[in-house]
Amino acid sequence: MPNTETLSGFIQEMRRGTIILCVLAKLRQAAYGYNLIAELSQTGIPIEANTLYPLLRRLESQGLLESTWNTTDGAKPRKYYATTALGKEILTELKKHWQESVQNMNNILEDC
Repeated sequence: MPNTETLSGFIQEMRRGTIILCVLAKLRQAAYGYNLIAELSQTGIPIEANTLYPLLRRLESQGLLESTWNTTDGAKPRKYYATTALGKEILTELKKHWQESVQNMNNILEDC
């Protein structure tokens, strides 16, 4: 049985690189943070709020996301995030790279 602490660290490292791709993909349609957490969790990509919100702010400062406040629904105000045109371009390139990487990794792991 592998050392679970070591394995957990490796898994976390792999996830770190994929979260940005997941967030950009999911935010092609505007969503607020809590909703995004739920959607990602439902698809097997759990993320905590203390990880997501700093990432959303960073992606917004890089011009990949834009945010707007929705205060018209009568409920508490929510900040909605959506992928910008630049974010969609980056998403397209990341997706290509992801698919190529998956294919290459499958070739490597085929012999394991």
